[in-house]
Amino acid sequence: MKKFLEGKVAIVTGSGQGIGRAVAMSLAESGAKVVTNNRGPITRNVANQLDDKRLAKLTPEQLQWYNEEIEKYSGDAETTAKAIKAAGGEATACFGDITDFNDAKRIVDFVAETYGSVDIVVNVAGAFGFAPIEKISEELWDKVTAVKPKGYFNIIRHAVPYMKKKGWGRIINCSSPAFMGGDIRQAEYCAANAGVHGLTWGLACELAEDGITANVFAPAAKTRASVDMELFDKVVEKDETSTKSGTPILSYDGTEPPELFSAFIAYLATDEAKHINGAVFMTFGGRIMRYSNPAIVAFMGSPEAWTVDKVIEEAPEKLFKDYKNINEK
Repeated sequence: MKKFLEGKVAIVTGSGQGIGRAVAMSLAESGAKVVTNNRGPITRNVANQLDDKRLAKLTPEQLQWYNEEIEKYSGDAETTAKAIKAAGGEATACFGDITDFNDAKRIVDFVAETYGSVDIVVNVAGAFGFAPIEKISEELWDKVTAVKPKGYFNIIRHAVPYMKKKGWGRIINCSSPAFMGGDIRQAEYCAANAGVHGLTWGLACELAEDGITANVFAPAAKTRASVDMELFDKVVEKDETSTKSGTPILSYDGTEPPELFSAFIAYLATDEAKHINGAVFMTFGGRIMRYSNPAIVAFMGSPEAWTVDKVIEEAPEKLFKDYKNINEK
């Protein structure tokens, strides 16, 4: 395999396991030196939304399934770095909390001090929770949005000066199809991921002349979060289920691993992808889909101030002729 990223240095946040781990492995396979990152060493592997109280509500069979499956997603930045080195790549782990501005600087500076540069940033770290809007706590909102987009900004803010010095850089941010809403009950997660898109589009415009691109991928993949999705609705009340329908958006067995698309993320970091900027992709198994760019699709204007009567008269034909709201097919 050609080493398309030989000589490049990458940091992958949230790369202890799951999507981040798969991306880090692909970057290293393509020749990049990789710094892996997550908040800290993992001492006990657990699902994010299934605390001991909820686990106690599972049947013996469900609990056995949980214990068997959750162990498949164990690992942290150090174990990923070791796996990269075992495969013949070069990697170093750096634990740290990207939601903290100063800690993010320490992480980025560590990358530069270790390998001499920061060429590629892939932000994969994330947090989430399930709750109807009227039950989302301030704590949950702050926890989720502290990672996306704030934590992503923190890392990018400190990495961009290194990229500008070289006139080359790649910023790739992980979002979620949840940025468009849907059946899920996690408005804080929808908002966090929508923020990632705004951040990335802003960077794509601002940094293009510096040789730096910024793109987004919105994955659906089997990870530790998939264990949450499979069991969460079985241990909460009907009005607290993760989706309005009470059925997971994707079944556990019907969800595919991130290793099937991780090479595409490495591709976005190559010189061959230098013309790709401000793009948004959905990745699911071996399927790569590109979203259309946001665009104005209808217009109406008036030489004088609008009145409600005039809006009612003109809007149906000029502004809403082909309109469907977000819940219409």
